[in-house]
Amino acid sequence: MTITDLSAASTAESALPIIGHWIDGDVRVSDGGRTAPVFDPATGAVQARVALADRADIDAAIESAEAGFRVWSGFSVAKRQSVLFAFRELLNARKGELAAIITAEHGKVVSDAWGEILRGQEVVELATGFPHLIKGAFSENASSGVDVYSIKQPLGVVGVISPFNFPVMVPLWFAPIAIAAGNAVVLKPSEKDPSAALWLARLWQEAGLPDGVFTVLQGDKLAVDGLLESPVVQSISFVGSTPIAQYIYETASRNGKRVQALGGAKNHMLVLPDADLDLVADQAVNAGYGAAGERCMAISVVLAVEPVADELIGKITDRIAKLRVGNGAGVDGVEPDMGPLITDVHRDTVSSYVDIAEADGARIVVDGRGFTVDGHEDGFFFGPTLIDALPTTSRAYTEEIFGPVLSIVRVASYDEGLNLINSGEFGNGTAIFTNDGGAARRFQNEVQVGMIGINVPIPVPVAYHSFGGWKKSLFGDAKAYGPHGFDFFTREKAITARWIDPATRNTSDHTGIDLGFPQNT
Repeated sequence: MTITDLSAASTAESALPIIGHWIDGDVRVSDGGRTAPVFDPATGAVQARVALADRADIDAAIESAEAGFRVWSGFSVAKRQSVLFAFRELLNARKGELAAIITAEHGKVVSDAWGEILRGQEVVELATGFPHLIKGAFSENASSGVDVYSIKQPLGVVGVISPFNFPVMVPLWFAPIAIAAGNAVVLKPSEKDPSAALWLARLWQEAGLPDGVFTVLQGDKLAVDGLLESPVVQSISFVGSTPIAQYIYETASRNGKRVQALGGAKNHMLVLPDADLDLVADQAVNAGYGAAGERCMAISVVLAVEPVADELIGKITDRIAKLRVGNGAGVDGVEPDMGPLITDVHRDTVSSYVDIAEADGARIVVDGRGFTVDGHEDGFFFGPTLIDALPTTSRAYTEEIFGPVLSIVRVASYDEGLNLINSGEFGNGTAIFTNDGGAARRFQNEVQVGMIGINVPIPVPVAYHSFGGWKKSLFGDAKAYGPHGFDFFTREKAITARWIDPATRNTSDHTGIDLGFPQNT
């Protein structure tokens, strides 16, 4: 989250289109002139520049959201629900447009972009049923003539800070629920792929959402800090790396906000000797190399309980040889299996971790360093990489790589594998592959991780459950979407009420003073 100055742009780049903010129902470009490049990761070319918010933009976005909240929170539940249904139908009809935008700026293959949208759409569909999920409770005659009941109300203006790797799915984890509950959302997307957020804003407007209820604030750390420090913004939802998640949590909490900050991961797959190794190899490749490994639920370490490691490595290697890497948009209607990484800087960072693993004594079975694609030699490509015998003391083992690098760690037993998982600082996702139900049940109870797969490599919960990890993978008490989401974006009032019966208003039952606690007799 560095602050970028317009002076860094070349003369050619300064002629490129500027991707602006969405404030008061229209696109706005910063007067301050700061921008950042938006690349086509497949070619390495700068295709646009994104406006980076200055103080005036931040204030305007929050003021617009505050005004939008005052309007939207007064809408009836039925009217809010109709807007959610309209948004859902528009998204379903036009998601192909959105998938193309994701691929153009992020680089992931089109089918993966479609998958991202569909997982986000699950949360939209959950949000359409919000009346049932935000209703209160009523207890009649809790004491003589006294009723106790609760109501749930929106927070106000809420901030959402989303990462580059899921420019649609992550905003849809939070915004539909927040909006359904009556809040106004200010979304700060990643400056690396900002266009999808504007597309969503236009769709919300078309669905009938009042101006200001969904605002897009493009920017860098200045925009982030503006949301964290604003007294108007009541909560922050974030997905990204652990250091930034911790910063978001500490800063927002210090400023009195609710926070759900989802951080990084180092997800392990524990493979027992009785597992179906063909299934394991298929799923390890899918979970390790899908989206070029740029997802917090990717499997990056396979813990192979011996004697299966050699056979498993052979099966994974055979599958890697068949993977097609290229432009995510495809060529002549043929789509690759894996696209480029988001930037050249990130590609070089991923490469450096393979260097570290090799220096620490690991064996590089399949090496993706220096990978190029014909016709796209300047693209940010990195080939699928497989590492064997990675020492657990290596930084390549302990730190999140966030790229298409799958490592094999050989262990002697279930207990050794479990201890490695539990001793790590992250606790986002994990999986066990076995045909032994007792072992799987023991694993789900003993492992210290928030999301667990049993013969499922990427256990992202469906929308009516909640998403979130343990330890340094989650800061704050609330997970994303599901029941946690509705609790997070509402606050409850408990009301104790007595209504005097007019027929007995002047009787002795309703007169007198008693300074003690009321008692039931």
